[in-house]
Amino acid sequence: MSEVRLTVEPRTEFGKGAARRTRRAGKIPAVLYGHGIDPRHLALPALEFARVIRENGQNAVITLDVKDADSAEATQLALTKTVTVHPLKNYIEHVDLLVVKRGEKVTVEVPIVLTGQSAPGTLVTQDLDTVQVEADALNLPEQLEVSIDGATAGTQINASQVSLPKGSTLVTDPDALVVAVAESPSEAAMEGAVDIEGAGVVEDKPETSENA
Repeated sequence: MSEVRLTVEPRTEFGKGAARRTRRAGKIPAVLYGHGIDPRHLALPALEFARVIRENGQNAVITLDVKDADSAEATQLALTKTVTVHPLKNYIEHVDLLVVKRGEKVTVEVPIVLTGQSAPGTLVTQDLDTVQVEADALNLPEQLEVSIDGATAGTQINASQVSLPKGSTLVTDPDALVVAVAESPSEAAMEGAVDIEGAGVVEDKPETSENA
């Protein structure tokens, strides 16, 4: 993962209204914390930060050039800890940044990407989309690839079988199931599992006569 730099500004207004004004100005509200420092409220340039995440993944490490109120600059290395995205409009609402030091190891969630095609007539189930990994803050993997090419029914891949880059250590339970390959159900079996005849049918109650 390559290092990137962003020039950011301090935020002096807080609350929902201030956050909306920050976003309208093309910036993202963010908080920088960790290593015993007081939390710093920042405004990140929205387009540049989105490009960083797109090119480096959610665990991007950024060198922040923070301009304070008297125009002085302070440089800080930070890990992108949490990115909150609006559930409907798909824009970044808020970012949490964690202060890191060179040579420091951090624990992050790394996405798992399946590659290849399993054997014909099989069904692949991915139980884990990410695993926790401890690695150098400046050498975090963007993703981990797991090959299922030619995998036959009955194949199971646990977290301990996921290949990690040199210097990375698995934190997730090694026995946690990542991928399972099973035999695809036959068409007859799928039809048998559905009550086609009775689906959506409500029986009429027999008519009764009050005078009977």
